[in-house]
Amino acid sequence: MPAAVDIKQSSETLPLLLLHRFPSFELSFFPVLKTKYTVLDLHADPPGPSFPILSKSVRVMLCVGPTALTSEDLDRYPAVECVVGSSAGINHFDLAACRRRGIRVTSAGDASSDDVADYAVGLALDVLRRVSVADRFVRAGSWPFQKEYTLGSKVSGKRVGIVGLGSIGLRVAKRFEGFNCSIAYNSRKIKSHVSYPYYANVGDLASNSDILIVCCALTNETFHVINKDVMRALGNTGIIVNVGRGALIDEKELVELLVRGDLGGAGLDVFEHEPYVPEELFSLDNVVLSPHNAVITLESFAALEELVLANIEAFFSNKPLRAEVELH
Repeated sequence: MPAAVDIKQSSETLPLLLLHRFPSFELSFFPVLKTKYTVLDLHADPPGPSFPILSKSVRVMLCVGPTALTSEDLDRYPAVECVVGSSAGINHFDLAACRRRGIRVTSAGDASSDDVADYAVGLALDVLRRVSVADRFVRAGSWPFQKEYTLGSKVSGKRVGIVGLGSIGLRVAKRFEGFNCSIAYNSRKIKSHVSYPYYANVGDLASNSDILIVCCALTNETFHVINKDVMRALGNTGIIVNVGRGALIDEKELVELLVRGDLGGAGLDVFEHEPYVPEELFSLDNVVLSPHNAVITLESFAALEELVLANIEAFFSNKPLRAEVELH
């Protein structure tokens, strides 16, 4: 009984904030939230006894990571007016339901864009220069006995095609300019502020690229945008790097092409059925695998904390939101 009284008293003095998350998903600043808001968390241990009542009147929801937000979820919280997202991607939100309800939505914006761009370049470097393979070679004790070693490929001067020239794609382009690479791109529309060649067709972009970087948003239109034809156009010397979402690539076709040697290599941070990765990729030395790790740095987490806290405070202060999503 005392615990229930404490929750009721706090709800009268602190604004209500709803956490929407998978049970295993947490953020380092959860304790900070609890000093500023009455946090309603269905997966708290133990859950608050007032949750069923208070959740009906909560106006702002913090959606943690890629936790799916469906229309059914929103129906359980009839008073929600704002969903504060903590990931750059928003494909896990039912945006149509948010639009119907007039719910405002934010994302992580640029909080991790530099980190993801760094990682994309790192994956390309690793695949072409065979850094991970060399590391395994040395650790296995092979160097003193096996003098011949498979050559890597030069990065400088390569043709880089970028699928999605948004916040991350622009940063990827700038980084590859430092390698004296030529840049071209595909995007929903031509970017008038850049001079890079634009390809309306992803297959044409792949045909004119040595490295294809995939960093666009996952939508109904971009699902499997990298299909068999696109990968064949890239060819058996071209490599593909995906730091967007796994389902941007037809993973089944990707595996078959890599196994047959019809694609030069791949650096993959995301997969279609995470956390499950096709086992056929494990033995391929021209493939670098990463567990959706591109956004994970101390700096990006600090930037995300600042953005999320600022957006929650802005909502309650009736101030402009940052990284707000346009719901067409």
